[in-house]
Amino acid sequence: MGRDLAKPVHRVLAALVTALLASGVWAAWLGWDQHRDVHPDGTTTGPYAAWQVVGLVLTLLAPAYAIVARYGGAVYVLGTTAGLGAAAGYDWSDDASGLFVIGVGLVVAGSLAATALVSTVITSMTGRGNRRRT
Repeated sequence: MGRDLAKPVHRVLAALVTALLASGVWAAWLGWDQHRDVHPDGTTTGPYAAWQVVGLVLTLLAPAYAIVARYGGAVYVLGTTAGLGAAAGYDWSDDASGLFVIGVGLVVAGSLAATALVSTVITSMTGRGNRRRT
């Protein structure tokens, strides 16, 4: 019976570690940049540059294969999405307008879609989803 419980516990722990990893990657790539750039014409951009977001995505792709191959796609999808959503919520929660909730929702939706796609591709490449029928 102890072995029956070990697999779900390991998957939950792996999802939590994945969420912490995603939050840490957010902090490393995006957490330090908090100011907007004001251009001569008065328009503003930022606070993040495109290269920071690309770096975040590529860094999160690096462990994807190992996580999906060992624990399954749901662990990668849920862990990464939860971690990015929590990091965005924490990072943007000081916005006085309250519109940060929409941004966090978009981060969650986008990361859910992207990680589901990555997970599906990895699962089809590894054959993890194919079960032997005897």
